[in-house]
Amino acid sequence: MPLQNRVTPFGDIVAISQRGLFTGNRGIIHDPATRTLLRRRWATKAWLVCACEFKGWRRDVMTRHSWTELFFLDEAVAFAAGHRPCFLCRREAAERFRACWASAKKEAPPSATHMDAVLHAERLDRRCKRLHPITHSLADLPDGAVVVAKDKAYTLRAGLAHRWNNDSYDRSEILDEADWLLTPPSTVMALLAGYRPVFHPSLNPIRNRPEDARSV
Repeated sequence: MPLQNRVTPFGDIVAISQRGLFTGNRGIIHDPATRTLLRRRWATKAWLVCACEFKGWRRDVMTRHSWTELFFLDEAVAFAAGHRPCFLCRREAAERFRACWASAKKEAPPSATHMDAVLHAERLDRRCKRLHPITHSLADLPDGAVVVAKDKAYTLRAGLAHRWNNDSYDRSEILDEADWLLTPPSTVMALLAGYRPVFHPSLNPIRNRPEDARSV
């Protein structure tokens, strides 16, 4: 039985067998005795995207009174849920993210605390995931942005939409319209300014050519 530690683009933490590229955390939100989640879904505003391997460190998942190990299919999904790169284990990515954030907002490079405060307001509507209106055409949204269409989450890349599922991504589709934006606006701005997220191999625009995509 999988542990309840996989994060969906909607920010929910679920028990599925999906194998992802990244781990991360929102603080301590589990009981190590039972390896189950507490009622709360975050204990800090620093929601991180971390490397699964770092300096040979090894952790037994959800067995210690330490940060709760969460897992994401890829960085686009983690961003949609409201996380950002970790400055410890993914320093280079975190610095690129901060530089793109600053460039997009035309401000000095922000502290991690400042970014966390902004993202926290953008990721949540009280205890629920905040959905944002789409202010760009889908064609103008950056690679890595995640939108909602008919209650399904789609990651955008190379002009195509890729629906997230419990295993990986479905085959590419041509999405004519969407209802909401899942990725926080500040993260979308960083993507527009040049940050390149890491995608899961199942999201491959070369394999899933536009002429093979189906329209929805």
